[in-house]
This record gives sequence, C-alpha cells and structure tokens, in this order.
Amino acid sequence: MGRSRGGLTTKIHALVDANGLPVKLKLTAGQAHDGRSAEDMLDGLGPGQILLADSDAMRQRLAARGAWANVKPMPTRKNVPAFSRFLYRYRNVVERFFNKLKHFRAIATRYEKHDANFLALVKLAAARIWMRFYESVS
Repeated sequence: MGRSRGGLTTKIHALVDANGLPVKLKLTAGQAHDGRSAEDMLDGLGPGQILLADSDAMRQRLAARGAWANVKPMPTRKNVPAFSRFLYRYRNVVERFFNKLKHFRAIATRYEKHDANFLALVKLAAARIWMRFYESVS
C-alpha cells in the first residue's frame, strides 16, 4: 500500500477479456506509475489482440508480439499512431468491470489494510463476477 496526502492508497490493475471478465489482477502502491506496473501483466497478449492503453515503449513491445495498442493520441503528438474510434468504444468494458468490483463493499471501502489480504478479496470478488457471468449464460 502506498502513502499519499490522503492516507494509504492502492491501485488495482486488471487485464480483462472481451466479455469484461478479469484475466489478471495486480495491486500497486497508489503513487506507482501505471505504465511501469503494467509491463508484467501484458505477457499474455499475443498476435491479433488489442490493448487499450498507451505509451510508445508499450506500443513497440506489443508490436513485436503481433498485438496492437489502440489509444486516442494526444493532438500535439508529432508521430501520430494508428487509431480506431470503433475499437476505442470497447474501452468501457474495463470500466464496467471496475464498476462491478465496486459493488463489493469490502473492496469499495477498502476495509482490509494488508495488501495480500486486500488482493485476496479482489480475487474473490473477481471469481464471483466470473460465476455470475457463466450462471446467466446457461
């Protein structure tokens, strides 16, 4: 857990599939940079897969694996990368996962103060989200 002016903070990083179901979950301190902490989560991306996140270094690593980063570029950027507005709309899938995660009171209010226990709660909630998805399919 990280410390900021507001107290202890934690970031939850999630890699979700096309249905919004979590594939990988990770916690970092609140003051940690998102780009650096995402590197080890992206090992599972392969050819033909699309990442909705941005950084030039991340784009190069993904291109080497055959994956593609699709993020709206800054208007002042010199080298404007390829961008698809249609695919960018699916970014809300990740946001919907975090919204479902916040329905669990212990996660939304961050009752647990130890990072290992908090990650366990996040994983339990993610498992319930998976079960809910497959329950409604059958």
